[in-house]
Amino acid sequence: MLMNYSNKAITFLLFVVILFSFQPAFAKKGPDFYELKIYHLKSAEQLQKVDDYLEHTYLPALHRAGIKHVGVFKPVTNDTAISKAVYVVITFNSAAEWLALDKKLLKDNVYVSAAESFIAASAENRPYERFESILLEAFSGQPNLFLPAVKSPDRIYELRSYESPTEDLHRKKMAMFNTGGEIPLFNRLGFNPVFYGKVISGSHMPNFMYMPIFENMKEHDAQWKRFGDDPQWKDISTRPENENKVSVSRIESVLMHAASYSDF
Repeated sequence: MLMNYSNKAITFLLFVVILFSFQPAFAKKGPDFYELKIYHLKSAEQLQKVDDYLEHTYLPALHRAGIKHVGVFKPVTNDTAISKAVYVVITFNSAAEWLALDKKLLKDNVYVSAAESFIAASAENRPYERFESILLEAFSGQPNLFLPAVKSPDRIYELRSYESPTEDLHRKKMAMFNTGGEIPLFNRLGFNPVFYGKVISGSHMPNFMYMPIFENMKEHDAQWKRFGDDPQWKDISTRPENENKVSVSRIESVLMHAASYSDF
């Protein structure tokens, strides 16, 4: 009997050791991190150069590096605007993965060779005027990228940016989304949000961004009207903790189409 008990005890201990050895495999996936790169351009020629680089060199290299989902977007005003832009959203499993990306790309000989003419272009033939890099951490209310169900060729991606005058007001505004019911409201109304993210490094802070998708511009306008008229939104926006009218100092909205080679 003692021997049987000892065998069972040993078996149990071995199970515990094995379980903890593989604990990372069972651990819950943490929040995504997103890098938003914005290329600022002044000509159709620069736009073509950035397009060629992203489609044929950069995105293939990111895919080889294990990054599956890269979105590329262009403002609907690009064709007529004097100042043009291309927005790139790269999804990472962790901040460490983001930090390691450049070193990983430099070990990719295919990328290094193909990217040389773009990266080492002369000042007279530069492919862009400048670019920004913004790092975001996904909201707890939607910790991972949501791939869009909207497949319409006319679909509109709206990048919304909310700056606050202080860090405390910034936290309160984010709480409206994460715990205050705004994310469930967007989901119920079918806003198809790709991501919500707190800016943890960028030129405009404190700030957060999110990106809903619409079938077309008409649906965009109709959806926002439904949102404004919804009783749940009226309840959320009039709660005492949300009544501070200065929680947001600046809201920016950019309406965009996905590039033909975008992953989403």
